[in-house]
Amino acid sequence: MLELYTASTPNGWKASVTLEELELPYELHPINLMTGEQKDPEYVKLNPNGRVPTLVDDGFAIFESGAIMIHLAEKTGRLMPSDARGRSLVLQWLMFQMGGLGPMMGQANVFYRAMEEKIQPAIDRYQNETRRLFEVLDTRLQQSEWLADDYSIADIANYCWLRLHFWSGVSMEGLDALQRFMAAMDARPGCQRGVEVPHALVLPRDDDEEGQQAQAQQSRKILDEKPRGSA
Repeated sequence: MLELYTASTPNGWKASVTLEELELPYELHPINLMTGEQKDPEYVKLNPNGRVPTLVDDGFAIFESGAIMIHLAEKTGRLMPSDARGRSLVLQWLMFQMGGLGPMMGQANVFYRAMEEKIQPAIDRYQNETRRLFEVLDTRLQQSEWLADDYSIADIANYCWLRLHFWSGVSMEGLDALQRFMAAMDARPGCQRGVEVPHALVLPRDDDEEGQQAQAQQSRKILDEKPRGSA
């Protein structure tokens, strides 16, 4: 029995899209980040980091989205090759997302969208590095249809962050291979289902100033969330 504890975030989608692509049945437990459910003591027993997602497989809890993806790929023998070189290639591009793309886009989101004080050097730093990483992906995708030759969890991981590039304030203009990749991912039924778990995320348009401010306030609330019962 698989149970997924998640919210509508890029890291959450990494788990839900993988489950949907593999067509595995699972029980969904939505986590309300705005009320701090991710800090509830019972949830922290499953995920000591107090973040989403968490997968429970027959009573065994797995936290960290990349670890969840690897577990599911190894459990099913799909979305990651079994030979050493093929597996390594998938893990390289998965770690690219986990150690580079996700953190850089996350910091761009914080400084560009969430913080009340706009620190331009920080915004420039994270947006420029995010764009550089986009260009690395584009170069790879000029050589191969998918990041690790065959479709894999590496594609899912990067896609789940890339689809919110506009929220980071970083364009994909001029990156034709990356845009082709995104269109191919958007067209996959598993991706379409997975990014609506537990619900579709609708972010305000750039011309919606009131919506932007409200979203920024929500982001700050999540960023400032303390463990339940703490001072």
